[in-house]
Amino acid sequence: MFITGTDTEIGKTWCTLALIQHFKSQNLRVAGMKPIASGCYRTANGLRNSDAEQILAITGLDLPYDMVNPYPFEPPIAPHIAANQTDQIIELDKIISNYEQLQTRADMVIVEGFGGWRVPINSSLSLKDMVLAMKIPVVLVVGIRLGCINHALLTAEAIVQDGCHLIGWIANQIDANFVGQQSIDTISEYLSAPLLAQTPYLTNLDIALLADKMVGLGNNY
Repeated sequence: MFITGTDTEIGKTWCTLALIQHFKSQNLRVAGMKPIASGCYRTANGLRNSDAEQILAITGLDLPYDMVNPYPFEPPIAPHIAANQTDQIIELDKIISNYEQLQTRADMVIVEGFGGWRVPINSSLSLKDMVLAMKIPVVLVVGIRLGCINHALLTAEAIVQDGCHLIGWIANQIDANFVGQQSIDTISEYLSAPLLAQTPYLTNLDIALLADKMVGLGNNY
């Protein structure tokens, strides 16, 4: 399952953590992956990303960090730009190899994307090429705020047109002052993909609460 979003900073990581916990509660071995991450920090063991570390920790699986996050970058910018600045090339084959290894160690793998759907990976490939190579269904996280209807419909349209399988979307309330129910209802009316979960505005991560909201996913994925 691939988790993408309408933008950056709209709750993909929190939703990824909640989904991992949701499926773990069904007695599944769940691996998580954040293939590419920018805004990493330096440690004695190399660059680390806080989102990837949370994903690795919640799985409870004994996995090497670089299998979960093969491409960490320090600059907090678009990954392909960060890769250029550090004289690296993001190789799709390496990401797919790691993903396939994770598949052998778990019942399912939940992969968190980066930025929005059209973010490039390198000079010739974008995020959608990675999803197509993984042959993995997509869940769209929609940050519920002003403008979310347009962002949701455009992103969903692009996912489908790119040949990927959009299995549903999550309405994630990210603006405490925005009354979003009418926007959620409108998106539901226009999208053929079902609303899988509706999460409340939170100032602090509450994985148990968010996992309980993922009831629309069942155990069929």
